[in-house]
Amino acid sequence: MSFEPILSGTVPSFKIAENDEFLAFLETAPLAKGHTLVIPKQKVESLFEMEDSALGRIQIFAKSVALKLESAIPCRRIGMAVIGLETAYAHIHLIPLQTVEDIDFTREKLSPSEEDLKAIHQEIVG
Repeated sequence: MSFEPILSGTVPSFKIAENDEFLAFLETAPLAKGHTLVIPKQKVESLFEMEDSALGRIQIFAKSVALKLESAIPCRRIGMAVIGLETAYAHIHLIPLQTVEDIDFTREKLSPSEEDLKAIHQEIVG
């Protein structure tokens, strides 16, 4: 999976938040309703390869997205995961959690329809 087509707009996405450096959008094969990915716009393979100041800024950006998710999606907490094995592009998973199993990447992913994703997007961004 590559995020460049999403950044260029050739592949549509449901954007949750965006600034000059980062983009947050709904995961199309989520673990839970509202599962969102946060990526830097400048490609880097791992978060830990980012400059320290950029790493801090992506975390602050992710926090603002998590707060937005938490206010829109009923959950006990927003979980954050950095796995990095599925693609060579740094990204953060933000996942609304009811239980710890909601962040188990080995379980079957949800398959929301385009209409489902539109509705979730609307719930989050208004």
